[in-house]
Amino acid sequence: MASYAIIAAGGLGTRMQLKPGLSKQFLKINRTPVVIHTLRAFEVCPFISEIAVGISNEGMSSLKSFIKKYDLKKVTVTVLGGNERQDSINNALQALRPKLKENDIIHIHDGARPFILPSDIERINNAAIKSGAAVPATKPKDTLKTIQKEGLFFSETLDRSRIRQVQTPQAFRAELILEAHEKAQSEGFYGTDDATLVEKYFPSALISIVETDYFNIKITTPEDLDFAQAIYKRRQNHKNLLF
Repeated sequence: MASYAIIAAGGLGTRMQLKPGLSKQFLKINRTPVVIHTLRAFEVCPFISEIAVGISNEGMSSLKSFIKKYDLKKVTVTVLGGNERQDSINNALQALRPKLKENDIIHIHDGARPFILPSDIERINNAAIKSGAAVPATKPKDTLKTIQKEGLFFSETLDRSRIRQVQTPQAFRAELILEAHEKAQSEGFYGTDDATLVEKYFPSALISIVETDYFNIKITTPEDLDFAQAIYKRRQNHKNLLF
């Protein structure tokens, strides 16, 4: 059994309000691109055999240059991203497919989540080995409410004890996630994450919950980059939080 990682790094980051041609994946945290922080977390995991990255055509050259500069030896596959994140993941899955065995574990992670800890990746990996699928999540801090159809008024308050905020990397047995993506592609179905595809096509599958911390943020809006700099500084000041 081997474990692989797929990093989705093809997003243009429209909510980052960047100039045309720029990507949030290459914004800097302490002078190092966001996506490199992400890749390093998987690079140092001894159980991760190879890493595949889905990237836009505009970002491919920069990515390859950074892979070489930062000596990332496990990044063996780079594929062009598709129109949607799910398309990029499927492209990477197909690129890895010839070497995959049915019980191998595939981790699927957002390139713009640079603070995942290798220790958490290992816990997710172990959970996926046991149940076939594992997803990191946090308990919501705020009160959550649904809204009426028109979006003008609240409808009801949700029970926070039964709700989790889902993150990545999400890990699955290879045969499970390959078939889920194939079914979704054939039907033209797009889910909000990879676990959604497993839930839809394999409703009896057990998806383990792996509780993680609140630092595994996804850099989506300009203020997220400020949070990212603060998280990086905190981890520098608390060496036990570093990998």
